Amino acid sequence: MTDFHISYGTEVAEALRDGRPVVALESTIVSHGLPRPENLRVAREIEQTVRSAGAVPATIGMIGGELVVGLNDGQLTRLATVDGVTKLSVRDLAVAAATGADGATTVAATSAVAAAAGIGVFATGGLGGVHREAAHTFDESADLVTLAQTPITVVCAGVKSILDVGATLERLETLGVAVVGYRTRRFPGFYLTDAGFDLDWSVDSPEQVAAVLAARDEHAVHTGGLLVANPLPVDEQLDPELHDRTLADGLALLERDGVTGKAVTPYLLAHFHSATEGASLTVNVRIILRNADLAARIAVAAAARNTAAAV
Repeated sequence: MTDFHISYGTEVAEALRDGRPVVALESTIVSHGLPRPENLRVAREIEQTVRSAGAVPATIGMIGGELVVGLNDGQLTRLATVDGVTKLSVRDLAVAAATGADGATTVAATSAVAAAAGIGVFATGGLGGVHREAAHTFDESADLVTLAQTPITVVCAGVKSILDVGATLERLETLGVAVVGYRTRRFPGFYLTDAGFDLDWSVDSPEQVAAVLAARDEHAVHTGGLLVANPLPVDEQLDPELHDRTLADGLALLERDGVTGKAVTPYLLAHFHSATEGASLTVNVRIILRNADLAARIAVAAAARNTAAAV
């Protein structure tokens, strides 16, 4: 391959050209975040959720070295079913393209590619962050630094509870990433409704998020990302006692098996799936579908605002 331009799915290209709402979606959840065969079914359901709320889904990934914004169903199936799909952060994109890799984009990579493509809203499950014991290992997700310099709105259920949530919030503050709760002043913990930390700001509607984005663009001062933390309702979260017990066991297994770096998250998610007998998977799917719906409604509100401003 000698042409390394970003490719666009037909539906996404037309939507971007026409100024219609588009929502970026990651592909790591397809290749690494969910077990087969549920991963492909859920990936399709996520895209349909975005469509049902009035926006166009743009799942981002790499196929044979080609970076694609808006994977078609065959490409999505490939990333969901073949072995050897590489987990790609921003730093990996050029190397993976030059070597012809199949790759799934992380939150960091998806955010960067979406922003480059002119897509302003991205739905994911949980954000990466500062790992436990990071004071000794310096293990911190590239998601945080990328969001500090990328004007993207990320709808998520906070950060994964397997991380150091407090340290992650401190890093987000230091890096200048804005965080707002959606109808809450408490930061969610992925599987859990409340991770135990207050938030300074809350928004109540997709239209209010769209107003925040408009203010950011018109001010032209803050160029970093916006996190919209969308918690699960209390009655839909993973049982907190089961969560805490499973997490403690999983952390012990991490140490026993010497798992580090980017292998930590898929390892712990697999442990949660096994130890909770699938309950965590059900919650995980519920999270991403709720976030996809909210992200789509934000994209619709932002597009409507832009259209009104242009009249």
